[in-house]
Amino acid sequence: MNTMNNTFDFAQKVVLIAGGAGGLGRALTTELRSRGCIVATVSRTASTDPTHLVADLRSPESATTVIDKVVAKHGALNIVINAMGVVAFGEIGATSVDTIEEVFLTNTFGHIFFMQAALRHVQKGSVLVGISGVIAEQNLSGMSVYGASKAAVRSFDEALAREARKAGVRVIDARPPHTETGLASRAIAGTAPKFPIGLDPTVVALRIVQAIADGETDLPSTSFTN
Repeated sequence: MNTMNNTFDFAQKVVLIAGGAGGLGRALTTELRSRGCIVATVSRTASTDPTHLVADLRSPESATTVIDKVVAKHGALNIVINAMGVVAFGEIGATSVDTIEEVFLTNTFGHIFFMQAALRHVQKGSVLVGISGVIAEQNLSGMSVYGASKAAVRSFDEALAREARKAGVRVIDARPPHTETGLASRAIAGTAPKFPIGLDPTVVALRIVQAIADGETDLPSTSFTN
């Protein structure tokens, strides 16, 4: 467990969560608001939450616009979490080019654009969180494209952490095991294999938020438990 400090104060901190309309995004929103944070969310999906923004973060321009809007409204940005993603299943020989491009554009390029835009505004003491997942630790047959996109996220977060540290900004790469967010049932291609019952999103969200509180800088799959 790597730590930088254990004095993070959540009160009135401004948070932006990408993928905020998803299962894990909603759990993170609930947990952070319970700790006194001001939370805005963003995704391509509309939400009844008045703080939710609809945008396609696969576009660097959209990522920049969303970050600018949050900072303009709240005057700061202290925690940025990327919980967005898509998944595809199937052996690589049967996977279309369009599917490969969509997976990487959303999971990898979208993450890079989002963090790049955020880094321009966050100040010393802020935290950036990427969620690459357990698949970034060991890829699986039938999930090669998805796993590769997430391994790229983990690698990016590793370098981002070194660059952001110069400005006093902490980066956490979280790699939770399979979590019951419903993502597998919304695959953009292929059919999900039969997974064992995954973690509850509230458990994963609590662990990620606790890592922010405790000054941690890396959350391997082994750090998540029921």
